Order: sequence, then C-alpha cells, then structure tokens
Amino acid sequence: MGVYEALQIIVPSAIFFAAPLIFTALGGVFSERSGVVNIGLEGLMVIGAFTSVVFNLTFADRFGELTPWLALLVAMVVGAVFSLLHAVASITFRADQVVSGVAINFLAVGLSLFLVKKMYGKGQTDQIQVGFDKIDIPVLSHIPVIGPLFFANGYIPSYIAIALAFVVWYILFKTPFGLRLRAVGEHPMAADTMGINVTKMRYIAVMISGALGGIGGAVYATIISRDFSHATISGHGFMALAAMIFGKWHPLGAMGAALFFGVAQSLSIVGQAIPFLKNVPTVYLLIAPYVLTILALAGFIGRADAPKALGTPYVKGKR
Repeated sequence: MGVYEALQIIVPSAIFFAAPLIFTALGGVFSERSGVVNIGLEGLMVIGAFTSVVFNLTFADRFGELTPWLALLVAMVVGAVFSLLHAVASITFRADQVVSGVAINFLAVGLSLFLVKKMYGKGQTDQIQVGFDKIDIPVLSHIPVIGPLFFANGYIPSYIAIALAFVVWYILFKTPFGLRLRAVGEHPMAADTMGINVTKMRYIAVMISGALGGIGGAVYATIISRDFSHATISGHGFMALAAMIFGKWHPLGAMGAALFFGVAQSLSIVGQAIPFLKNVPTVYLLIAPYVLTILALAGFIGRADAPKALGTPYVKGKR
C-alpha cells in the first residue's frame, strides 16, 4: 500500500470523525464569543445523540430515508432547549459558569441513561437501521488526486459541517449580529451603552451553542456509533471544547483543529490497516486523540487570548 492509498483511507474517515466536533466547536464559539463559558458541550452532545437515536428508532418506519435528517432537526431543537438550563443559571442567576456547565454534563448523562433504561429495559438502545449513506460529490469527486481524497466516499453532514464553519465566520465577522455578539463578549458595558441587550444576545448565543451541540451529538450517533449508551459520546464534547480553544475562538480555526483531532481519531480506528502503522500498539492509537486534546488544552501548541469578558456575569448598571 502506497502513501496515496493510505491517504484514501485516512482522509475520508478523518472528515466524518471531525464533523461532530466541528458542529459542537462552532456552537462553543458562539457561546464563548458572547462571554459565556460553555463547559457543557459534552452534555449537549449527549442529549443530541440520545434524542436522534430514539427518534430514529421510533419513526424510521414512518419517515423512511428522511428519518436521519428529521432526527438532526429534533436533536437541534432539544439541544437548544436543554441549553436554556445553562443560560438561566449562568446569565439570569449569575451562577458560576463552569459549575453550571459541569452540572449540564452530569444531568445530560444521568437523564438520558435513565430514559433509555425506562424505554428499552437495558443500558443502551438498539442499533438504528436508517442512517446517512456515503456519497461521491458530482464533478468534484472526479478531480485528479484530491477528488477521491476529499469528495468521495463521504457523508453529507460532514460537508455541511465544513461549509457551516465558513457561514459562521461570515456571521460573526461580517454581519451586525456578529458584531453585537462579539461586543457583549469583549466589553458588555460598552455594548449596553450602545443600546445592545446583553442578556438577550447571550441567551441567543447559548441557545445556538445548544442547537449546534445537539446536531454534533446526533451526527456522531447516527454516523459513527449508530446507537446510544453511556459510552457513546465519551469525551467528544471536551474534544470540541479543545478544538474551539486550539482554534483561538475562531470558526475556521475551530474547524481546522477539529479536522486535526479527526485525523487522530481516524488513525485510532483504521491505523491497523495502514502498513507503516500496523506495528504501533493499538492502545497508543486509541489514546492519541485524548492525548492531543490534553496537549491542546494545556497550551502545548499555542496559547490564545479568550474574549475579555468570558466567564464574567453582567449586571446592568454595575461596573
């Protein structure tokens, strides 16, 4: 097997492993750009994964091939609603945002597993039978060299995730909404003085974060795990958080970091099929994504300045 053949295995799998991280990291960018720390990305992914799998199992016979798409929409709505718990605690009641996020993570896992046990009588759901099919993108997949690597044998949500990163970049840096959102994350009092409703903007940002986190969890459960249990997400929300920080709270940076982590995850799965990695102990490949996450969070690769008001509750009229 040559290098190009190895890349044909690694790159497509890296892209679909990165897709859930991209969605969730972009959600984190919205929340933290508004000044609200969102440690609860893991919990939002858990809720999204649980919701999408249960919806898929329940309505697959009725909706057929539309089921996975509708499951994503339902997971998006449930994620947005679930994130309101974090918004109310951290924005309205000005609770510690890290503690609130951790509570969201515990609540999501406990609630979803309780419901799975009640609904299915066991600790995990059945396997879904209707998922996303792999596709080759017309025209682009026929481009010499890069076509088979990037545009063939992929899933539509993976390409949507990459496109969404550019959309989020445009929204945050080229629209009045994005300017207001960044203003409340950098200097909420100045934004308030200019007539921007800081509380409203932060609520919107946290709900967008919940929606994208729900989609991220749904994409992971639908494409990769195809069921739901206590180990379905297993730290991917924290990987998305690391991708956001590694990407310097920038949508395109977060996407790049998520793709980097996606490559690490891909190698942990397909590494044994690649000649120059087959002699590497499997355990090293399996822990690689988590080690890279720790290194990124520890600032081994590079430090970044967070939004200045990140984690700071805002009380109108007080400095």
